[in-house]
Amino acid sequence: MGSLDVARWQFAITTVYHFLFVPVTIGLSAVVAYFHTQWVRTHRPEYYRLTKFFGKLFLINFALGLVTGIVQEFQFGMNWSDYSRFVGDIFGAPLAFEALLAFFLESTFLGVWIFGWGRIPEKLHASSMWLVHIGTVLSAYFILAANSFMQNPVGYRFNPETGRAEMADFLAVLTNKVQLVTFPHVVLSAYMVGGAVVMGVALWLLRREAGTDDEPLYRRAVRVGAVVSLVAALGVVVSGDIQGKIMTEVQPMKMAAAEALYETTDNAPFSVLSIGPLDGSEATRIIEVPGLLSFLGTGSVDGTVDGINDLKGSERAMAEKVVERYGPDVAPLVLTDDYTPIVPVAYWSFRLMMGLGFLMMALALAALWVTRGQGVPRSRWWTVVAVVGPLLPIFANSFGWIFTEMGRQPWLVYGLMTTATGVSPSVSVAEVWVSMVVYTLLYAALAVVEVKLFLTYVHRGAEPFVDPAEHGDADEDAPLQFAY
Repeated sequence: MGSLDVARWQFAITTVYHFLFVPVTIGLSAVVAYFHTQWVRTHRPEYYRLTKFFGKLFLINFALGLVTGIVQEFQFGMNWSDYSRFVGDIFGAPLAFEALLAFFLESTFLGVWIFGWGRIPEKLHASSMWLVHIGTVLSAYFILAANSFMQNPVGYRFNPETGRAEMADFLAVLTNKVQLVTFPHVVLSAYMVGGAVVMGVALWLLRREAGTDDEPLYRRAVRVGAVVSLVAALGVVVSGDIQGKIMTEVQPMKMAAAEALYETTDNAPFSVLSIGPLDGSEATRIIEVPGLLSFLGTGSVDGTVDGINDLKGSERAMAEKVVERYGPDVAPLVLTDDYTPIVPVAYWSFRLMMGLGFLMMALALAALWVTRGQGVPRSRWWTVVAVVGPLLPIFANSFGWIFTEMGRQPWLVYGLMTTATGVSPSVSVAEVWVSMVVYTLLYAALAVVEVKLFLTYVHRGAEPFVDPAEHGDADEDAPLQFAY
């Protein structure tokens, strides 16, 4: 493999690994903020215990997400310097806002929340976790704005003298049509993950504590998590439907690759399952829904969906127009031999994304049903649900991003820069291999730490209720202690 291939593998590994923590952070912060607010409103001990318990799990995940996210910034300069030079003026602006505004907001008020018990008014204290959550959502918005520019470049002008894309309209970048549909889809999927984590952890503890005084506590947590996950999942379905139509408008090749559709088709069907190579020759569609792909792409079951064979010429024509507009110097950036993404990756990641999400919805409904009234899940299969349930939406998120990024290939910035031209020219294959091995081993070690800490605190369960210190009772001169 050349440096390009290794650099792509490294970015994929670090990005997918980092995004295992991101939706948990966003979703779990919202649920913890809800539990804390309920404690302030009702002063019922179960809400205080759930706040502290899931707050610990949130902090473990937040720390690992922070550490793994830092590597993402390094890679742009380390392995993708030509890309950074070409779009750094645009790509760097929303990332700067994310770091200087959103991350500072969430990290500052997370410190207030950790050390604020008994030191600040309880309503202000509860508000600090909501501000942490708002910070995570703002972080997502700015990062997605940068990514959406790669999917649908807007708000820029090309400078032929410097050979760079330069910012022309920052508001246009922030209100990119792709951004406006991607943001709610990603955030709702994060709420789905947060609810699933709460549901899964509480299910396991509910089975263990059945018949004890803690049974109602964990039953309540199961139901809160299931409701959050289910409602968020419904929002994911709606926002995903809208996103599919925008995607078909701005990146028709990605939609065609998602179905392995090679010929332009009216009333295009959606294949739930296919057997055989997805090269347009021998694949056999076992389960097929007539007109569904047309509806997903156009909003009408009779709509026309362009096929890969026709879109190859369209993509080439788009690249040639860019060359005509900006001159022959940009030809190496946009002209390539084939504009078709890896179809099997796009096809299966799209289905795994949806399939895992729908399965999670079914499990959430089942959990609500089995815990109605004073119900307790007795079957041993519920232990499997408790473990697998949180993983389903997490992996669904990962497959969604794999589809989003791989379905755009060979473009790094759609219509402006191919992936092959964005890699650092001075970085050797050996150097990229060394950094990838180091990062992979480091991430493996961090995974062991994360899982060990997470399972340790889950096994301990919620601590017994002890009346928290009231505002004004705490010793203001006492040193701050990390009490989690």
